[in-house]
Amino acid sequence: MIAVPAFLLLLRAPKDKFDFAGKVVFITGGSRGLGLILARKFVDKGAKVAICARDAVELSRARLDLEERGAEVFVTTCDVRNQAEVNRVVEDIRAHFGRIDVLVNNAGIIQVGPLETQTQEDFANSMAVHFWGPFFLMQAILPYMRRQGEGRIINISSIGGKIAVPHLAPYCAGKFALAGLSSAMHSELVNENIIVTTVYPGLMRTGSHINATFKGQNEKEFALFSLSNATPLSSIDAERAADQIINASFRGDSELVISLQAKLAIKLQALFPNTTSNVLAFFNRLLPEDGGIGKGYATGLESSSFISPSILTAAIDRASVKNNELKPNEQIF
Repeated sequence: MIAVPAFLLLLRAPKDKFDFAGKVVFITGGSRGLGLILARKFVDKGAKVAICARDAVELSRARLDLEERGAEVFVTTCDVRNQAEVNRVVEDIRAHFGRIDVLVNNAGIIQVGPLETQTQEDFANSMAVHFWGPFFLMQAILPYMRRQGEGRIINISSIGGKIAVPHLAPYCAGKFALAGLSSAMHSELVNENIIVTTVYPGLMRTGSHINATFKGQNEKEFALFSLSNATPLSSIDAERAADQIINASFRGDSELVISLQAKLAIKLQALFPNTTSNVLAFFNRLLPEDGGIGKGYATGLESSSFISPSILTAAIDRASVKNNELKPNEQIF
């Protein structure tokens, strides 16, 4: 009988905190949105930062942003879907800094639209970015973390990796896959002092809505997506979310769910799965049907209407400018 309480105390034992000062943090999708916000936060904690993305121009602007904050930063283009590129980038960062202490798998894509508009290619692309990309990166970096005797990996999944949200089928499939991989790796690596933290954010006001892609009746899809992201009733400030992510990794948490709304939704899903499924099915009936551009796609910036951008979406529109989501020749208004 004594063994059981002792075992529970062991599970609750405090973990070693991880000081990010002087550490090398590698963030995928780090040129804009949440990735750039995280890079800024790590720089403020004294870390050296490496970021990658597919767009060289975005990376140049992100570099200037971070260097103005006093960062020692390394930037490089990389498509995380390509294993050869991933291996090359990991070696380049190690050659530049000598080590990689923290990996943040943040790169992501989102395709919004009814199931009829989503193609096999959409599902394959989501899996390539959200599952295979993080897998390639962890495979490339783990041998070095093992030699160093420690490391932190932060995998950005989503509430869509816990609950299958209507009109986000490919996205949810990829995020569910990442969640399973990340959880499994945490269990197997924790005893090697390599902590994998799986992050499940709800909606965040990052400004990334303009770079999401929309199918079917794209203007209606974008308007609903924007409004959901913009209101504090359904979303969280991205700066606060980034602080929570870094603190969870600092503590060595295995899992982080961000926003009260996301926590409640996940608890309801766990306790009442059939009821939750029925609620989501009802919600789906209220969403736009197929039509419009069908299986084609348009970015959020190409799907504007009188609803978005507007005063109702002002908070996330400002975030788009602040977080490098716009190209130099683009404007929201």
